[in-house]
Amino acid sequence: MSSLTDFQLGICTDHKGRLISDIWSFDDFWLEYTHDYIQWLFPIDSAGRFNQFTPLVSPEDQYEFRKNVKLKSSMMKSFRLMTGFWGLEWDEKLNITPSSELNLRTHIWLKRGGHNHLRISRVIRSLYLCGQEDLATAFSDAVIQIGRDFGHVTDETFKYWQNALNTASE
Repeated sequence: MSSLTDFQLGICTDHKGRLISDIWSFDDFWLEYTHDYIQWLFPIDSAGRFNQFTPLVSPEDQYEFRKNVKLKSSMMKSFRLMTGFWGLEWDEKLNITPSSELNLRTHIWLKRGGHNHLRISRVIRSLYLCGQEDLATAFSDAVIQIGRDFGHVTDETFKYWQNALNTASE
């Protein structure tokens, strides 16, 4: 096991001493304005430009995520946290829909640009890499459709979200 999978299982902390359960308990304000947790909740296989501490999901980690029920459960809890933060709901049949609270003022991912668009790309790619291909595809499709229906998200951003699936399979 790696420090990344140990973090996901609640055995160790991230680079700031936070357990995954700590992050799951934080409010929307904290989720919006803190920028160094998403890499731990949704690891990908390439480093970001800004955070040198970013854990990378290795092929061994990907294998563990695919076979370990506790790791899958942890990722699903993180996904539920983030979809709620973005004003979305989902069910076991992978239906991802806007919640009744979704609005342009509160859910700034519906606006042009911003770090939440990068976060969404990361979540799609991470889900795909970690064995949740169907959920990654459903999420990508949903945010594209909801972004078109409710927001001002650009076609360029939609391409990034679609490509997060394509890049993951390379």
